[in-house]
Amino acid sequence: MSARTGILLVVSGPSGSGKTTLCRRLAAETATHHSISCTTRQPRAGEIADRDYHFVSREEFASRVAAGDFLEHALVHGNHYGTLRAEVMGYLAAGTDVVMDIDVQGAAQVRACAEPAIQRARVDLFVMPPGEEELYARLTGRGTDTAETIALRMANAIEEICHWPSYTYRLRSSTHEEDYLRVRALLTTEQMRVSRLT
Repeated sequence: MSARTGILLVVSGPSGSGKTTLCRRLAAETATHHSISCTTRQPRAGEIADRDYHFVSREEFASRVAAGDFLEHALVHGNHYGTLRAEVMGYLAAGTDVVMDIDVQGAAQVRACAEPAIQRARVDLFVMPPGEEELYARLTGRGTDTAETIALRMANAIEEICHWPSYTYRLRSSTHEEDYLRVRALLTTEQMRVSRLT
């Protein structure tokens, strides 16, 4: 039996805030599972199915919602996104930490989840972009979105930032290295907290 249950680190922030990069590095450099979301959107150039996302049809997504397979799901930028319970629950029970990068709607659903295992394990973090100019530079620097999509993401970012008070922790993004070290320290602190509770 594991000495502790896993931590469920829920990370949110606007597109371009760096949250996905943080979560992937945390999983790559620690014994943390990066939860892979399902989405109905089309893959971007370079994305690989079942590594970046589980790409599913709208029909399959709706079927899985009806079956109760999702821990959280939301409509974001015109596409459906969601986290399967199977991507989280077994890992937590085995004592493996799980990191999820999800939008504010999904984070609110996880926060409201009544399952004791989720409530015991959950901690959430909002990654604030360093400023509007830097956020715009990051979004345009990707080279994957149209001007219209970037404008929509910028507008959504302003709306999402209003949700930061709902989160346990806030991080104003700096360099990738500094952000990573701060999030890794946060995870270590939460591991110590859960170890005391179990």
